[in-house]
Amino acid sequence: MDPSSITQVIRNRRTVKPARMSDSSIDREIIEEILINANWAPTHGMTQPWRFKVFEGPSRQALADFLAATYKAITAPESFKQAKYDSFRVNPTLAGAVIAVGMKRQEIQKITELDEIMAVACAVQNMHLTATAHGLGGFWSTNVAAMSDQMRDFIGLAAPDRALGLFYLGHVSGDWPESDREDVATKVSWA
Repeated sequence: MDPSSITQVIRNRRTVKPARMSDSSIDREIIEEILINANWAPTHGMTQPWRFKVFEGPSRQALADFLAATYKAITAPESFKQAKYDSFRVNPTLAGAVIAVGMKRQEIQKITELDEIMAVACAVQNMHLTATAHGLGGFWSTNVAAMSDQMRDFIGLAAPDRALGLFYLGHVSGDWPESDREDVATKVSWA
């Protein structure tokens, strides 16, 4: 293996929101590779708690309608924002595919819920890196509707499982985004 390859992918990974994506379809083989790589995330006790539901084509509109309706239903009138509602109604249709991310709890719950959530987060990072390697933008959205009990039910899970957001996937419109990081030395101490 060449460590410079993974370093390049990690340092080029970017959050690309749906407004910067093309709604053109993504090859099924690439989506499958993204999900297979997600499946190789570290997991305590081999519980493999990640669950995914893929929305592409017309099902993205059904997801958009569901998100908007859920946001309206679970948001107090004084907190409701029309612009947010409008974005829920369109964002899924802007991406080539949207992958709902869920966490299936181990029945005996020997592994803590936090450990299971962290395992799912590792799976999402694998998705993000694989998308980057294919030149695709990704965005893990963890908004209130995407993480609601209603979303959990919508994607076929049940309590005590959880919906952990949506992973938007699409071809990037325009140039690949630039980014930088603060020097790691400001975040590390050595014992």
